[in-house]
Amino acid sequence: MNVSTRQGTVEDIPAIFELVKELAIYERALDQVTNNVDKMTRDYQEHLYDFFVAEFDSKIIGISLYYFRYSTWKGKRLYMEDIIVTEDMRGNGIGKILFDATVAAAKKTGCTGMMWQVLDWNTSAVGFYRKYGTNFDNEWINCNMDF
Repeated sequence: MNVSTRQGTVEDIPAIFELVKELAIYERALDQVTNNVDKMTRDYQEHLYDFFVAEFDSKIIGISLYYFRYSTWKGKRLYMEDIIVTEDMRGNGIGKILFDATVAAAKKTGCTGMMWQVLDWNTSAVGFYRKYGTNFDNEWINCNMDF
C-alpha cells in the first residue's frame, strides 16, 4: 500500500472535516459537533492549529490535527487533538505514520513533549499508544466548559 503523508493545507479542510464527522459517528457523538468548514478554515488561517494528512490514491484517508500549548512546568508542548483514519483504512499502519510525523514535528519545533487524550473504552487506541511507552494519567481530571 502506497500511503503518503504531508503537511495539510487550507484546501484540505473540507476533506478533513468529513473525517471529523466520521470520528464523531464512531464515538457516537455526531450531535456534539458544532464546528464547520468555515470555522475550521478561519481558525487554520489564524494559525490556531496545524495538521498532517495521509493520502492513498490521491484521497485523504487520515489526519493528525495538533496545536501548541504552554506548560508552566514543562514549557512548549504539542497537543495532538486527534488522529483520524477512515474506517475502511484502519489497521494498515496509517495511524502510526501520522503519529510518527506528529512526534517528529514536536521535536523539530523544540517541544519538550507531546500530550493527547484517548477514550478509555477505545482499547485499540490505548493499545496503540502503549507501544510508544505512553504515560497514562490517573491523577488529572479532564474539565471543559462550552460557550
